Amino acid sequence: MPSLSGRILTSSTYAMASSAVPPSRPIRIANCSGALTDPGILMYNQAKYGPVDVITGDYLAEVSMAGSAMQRASNGAGWIRSALEGIQLSLDLINEKRIKVILNGGAMNPKGLAEKIHEMVHSRGYKLRVGYVEGDDLMHKVHHLLSKPLPHLDSANPDVRYDKDTTSFLDSPEEMPVVAASAYLGYRAIKKGLDEGADILICGRVSDASPVIGAAAAWYNWSESDFDRLAGSLIAGHLIECSTYVTGGNFPGASKHPPSDFLRLGPGIAEILPNGECIITKHDSLNGFVTPDTVKCQFVYELQGNIYLNSDVKADVSNIAIVKESKDRVHVSGVKGYPPPPTTKLAIFYRGGYQCEHLLNASGYATDHKWDIQELQLKDTLKEWGILEKFDVLEFQRIGTDMKDPDSQHASTTYMRIFAQSKDKDVLTKMHKAWHYQFMAHFPGMHYSMDTRLLAPKPFLGYYPAIIPQTEIEETVTILGDSLTEQSIRHAVHPPKQTEPLARRENYETANPVPLEKFGPTVNAPLGDLILARSGDKAGNINIGLFVQTPEQWEWFRSFMTKDRLRSLMRKDWKDWYFLERVEFTNIYAVHFVIYGSLGRGVTSSSRLDNLGKGFAEFIRAVHVDIPQRFLEESARSTKLEHL
Repeated sequence: MPSLSGRILTSSTYAMASSAVPPSRPIRIANCSGALTDPGILMYNQAKYGPVDVITGDYLAEVSMAGSAMQRASNGAGWIRSALEGIQLSLDLINEKRIKVILNGGAMNPKGLAEKIHEMVHSRGYKLRVGYVEGDDLMHKVHHLLSKPLPHLDSANPDVRYDKDTTSFLDSPEEMPVVAASAYLGYRAIKKGLDEGADILICGRVSDASPVIGAAAAWYNWSESDFDRLAGSLIAGHLIECSTYVTGGNFPGASKHPPSDFLRLGPGIAEILPNGECIITKHDSLNGFVTPDTVKCQFVYELQGNIYLNSDVKADVSNIAIVKESKDRVHVSGVKGYPPPPTTKLAIFYRGGYQCEHLLNASGYATDHKWDIQELQLKDTLKEWGILEKFDVLEFQRIGTDMKDPDSQHASTTYMRIFAQSKDKDVLTKMHKAWHYQFMAHFPGMHYSMDTRLLAPKPFLGYYPAIIPQTEIEETVTILGDSLTEQSIRHAVHPPKQTEPLARRENYETANPVPLEKFGPTVNAPLGDLILARSGDKAGNINIGLFVQTPEQWEWFRSFMTKDRLRSLMRKDWKDWYFLERVEFTNIYAVHFVIYGSLGRGVTSSSRLDNLGKGFAEFIRAVHVDIPQRFLEESARSTKLEHL
């Protein structure tokens, strides 16, 4: 198995060979994790069931950093246990095949995890060098940063409004103390570590795609100004960073496959070419499927317009092309790179107060009236007690629709989620008491889980996405000694040498729209009968990308899918204070939107049931619209052919 230089090398000769010997083939990078929930067996499978040069793991959703910070404060760990589990299972294969490993599973303590792995390596008698990347944790200077204006991630757009509590902690940080402040790092320290001979690198909060960029840059010895190549590898990293999302997980076309197609999915692999283009694929012997549709769905996931940002490169994806090469092999091209911004994202989590929730069920007849009774009773009691106005958040969310002429009680049941937040724990305790106070006056047939633990107030973490100058970061990579007693060597990494300011994001309706009646008779049907889509969160915002399959469908869809159309599809969920951005990806027949403000403060502090926006696309696909009949017939024929 070739190492990162394109031939079998020991780690001690790696640094010399990576710059002296041109690679003989593309680098093959396998992902093993998209969240801390991914088990270690995924890393083992990626190492065992086919050739790979590098295994990367992305364990750190934003909420993971906050949880890791609190964990470290309580017991000193602060790294992701499933990352260590993967190394424990895979280390023999990693050593045998000389596979490089780059994980962000270090979370708030990359040094601690690296030292744990270092001990394991030496206990098994292997000659593998372990390193770790630091610099993302800015807790030591967060109060210095907060003493000056700390811009919100979306502050450059004056049309964007925030949820009412988004900036409240900036006014009283002593009342809502910060527990984590993590800057998003790029690829430079990773490449430096590989250049210095590391076989296993443990990172903290590097951006999701940075391990892939760093591996490709080391393999090809790219310079910091190879922006097109870096941008291409950035998108390759984006496409495989979410575990099985590119091989069938979270796939909106799932209903056209038998459920058995989604058992034991293997994560994706990126083969990155010398020019930065990539082939997205998977191991033949692992389950799942890679198609242009699975790749497009992952591409539009968690974008923020046509410019994809990393602290080392900006990727202009306006002209991206995604084309099937062969079975389970999809070629991605058309990405253009530019210098990065002088800033990077800083994710700040702070103690926001307390929250609680209560779930109540209603069955059968006149459900809306029942929920009206429940909401009015609770509000009336809280008002009588003089505390209704003391809640920061108090929402009565009605979830689900009961079946007409139900065939079971479950089919006729919906529930209400009463969600509350307050900085005062006693306020939330009184909500519990107020519900008990009115309990026996409940609406007909009220029932609920006997487990009322959700009603007990519990602390929650507020979230503030900021931007900071990259010059505020002191980034390093440390290579641990070959033996347990040998001194470690730390290397400082400078900020990007070339940057350029961010321009305002593009936002436009389609050029030269076509009259919709041109496409003939229509059928009122779910939008999802024709289009695929994926949505996700970007701080307090939802993004959604939607696409069709043919040039003619695209002519209709780009004209149909306007900003006003999305507002109408959102129906009661649209708020007039939201801000909407729209762009198009013509080569893949996709329209992309960002709905600013729709997740409140976002992540841990969002009151939304779907606080990461993952279900939003499936809601929009379920809404009925008038679709040209011939397109639905085309789609049905295409599905039938796929299953022949």
